[in-house]
Amino acid sequence: MAKQKKMVDEITSMDVDFAKWYTDVVKKAELASYSNVRGCMVIRPYGTALWENIRNELDRRFKETGHENVMMPLFIPESLLQKEKDHVEGFAPEVAWITHGGEEKLTERLCVRPTSETLFCDHYSEIIHSYRDLPKLYNQWCSVVRWEKTTRPFLRTMEFFWQEGHTMHETAEEAIEETQRMLNVYSDFAENFLAIPVVKGLKTDKEKFAGAESTYTIEALMHDGKALQSGTSHYFGDGFSKAFDIEFTGRDNKLQYPHQTSWGMSSRIIGAIIMTHGDDNGLVLPPAVAPLQVAILPIAMHKEGVLEKANELAQKLSKTFRVKVDDSDNSAGWKFAEYEMKGVPLRLEIGPKDIENNQCVLVRRDNREKTFVALDELEVKVAELLQEVHNGLYEKALNRREEMTYSVTNLDEMIEKAENRPGFIKAMWCGELACEEKLKEVAGVTSRCIPFEQEKIADTCVCCGKPAKHMLYWGKAY
Repeated sequence: MAKQKKMVDEITSMDVDFAKWYTDVVKKAELASYSNVRGCMVIRPYGTALWENIRNELDRRFKETGHENVMMPLFIPESLLQKEKDHVEGFAPEVAWITHGGEEKLTERLCVRPTSETLFCDHYSEIIHSYRDLPKLYNQWCSVVRWEKTTRPFLRTMEFFWQEGHTMHETAEEAIEETQRMLNVYSDFAENFLAIPVVKGLKTDKEKFAGAESTYTIEALMHDGKALQSGTSHYFGDGFSKAFDIEFTGRDNKLQYPHQTSWGMSSRIIGAIIMTHGDDNGLVLPPAVAPLQVAILPIAMHKEGVLEKANELAQKLSKTFRVKVDDSDNSAGWKFAEYEMKGVPLRLEIGPKDIENNQCVLVRRDNREKTFVALDELEVKVAELLQEVHNGLYEKALNRREEMTYSVTNLDEMIEKAENRPGFIKAMWCGELACEEKLKEVAGVTSRCIPFEQEKIADTCVCCGKPAKHMLYWGKAY
């Protein structure tokens, strides 16, 4: 297939400089701007609308699974953070501390929350007393702060936006079931709402969340062959419960510790959308999440009846879809490029001849395919084409992932693929930390996950040659 003509010259081609392409898209599509606070973004209305659509759909799914939203404090006393040893050690390098309130030095430092496990546990210790109080299925939408050394809009910022679910359960089995259920919520959302194919699996002990017994993940592959951890779900066992003295009277009338989970998806998923679907002309947005699904462009707007017809179509379509009529005095070419850059899934063109023929033209953003549609069939055809855009984006991303996934059986192959073939690398592993660390040192790859769908590529570990325990996905990652 011939490469499409580039419509937006201000965006660097991804083949020339992928990092610059990404930043250009974020700024030119008006998703976000840099702020005067290092590592923090100003998320602009278009980016905020995109996040709101993500948030609203996830929130709907959480509530369908019985979860309730709460709001926890922004600050965590140092003594509270110190209660769980592994957790505090894992986050210590990224914590932002408050030492003064006004002119006075605080008697105890406060950290700006990097995550909220300790806050939830402190609260749970006050409200959980009996098995009748369980499960507690809570979620909060908020921003958190992690003091990152290197930042990039959406992908890694010092302040980022997310949801964090925190639940307490009567048994380990119920808690583990919760972590897997929420991972499935994330994977279904990524694939069926965002058109992003993901690999589901378990993190290694080295890569799991600080304080967790096990961490589950969905991993996506970006256009440049790097992996992006797109959502995680953690099982904590009863470690936090013991540290925070959370006890309940069980059905046997004995005191027990509840079992805990947490799970989260953040605004970095916007980065995943950009880097999975975008092209040299800018954003390509999945229809379900696009702030604007149909851009209506009146052609020869000065001609009698054209703008009126455009507004009439908008009124009809807006009952089902997110629609905008562009009645500005910008040229048609400027408008084509603008909505191309902003990734609007469908462009609707209507002019005098179209009105005479009782039709309009629909143009898909993903492949620029034009379709002449009778106005009487417009609502049905828009719905069909939006679904086709979603399917096309998913299939294109899945095919690219398959083409950029390689299997290797020895260390030399691993090093060669990691150096010359960006993508996922499937290889067997013995389960030893030393081999995981060596692969990072010599090949520059990290373990992405132990996939639930296991394959036997070889009998021995790709690194040491000892008997293998698991097949892993490896790769370079954001």
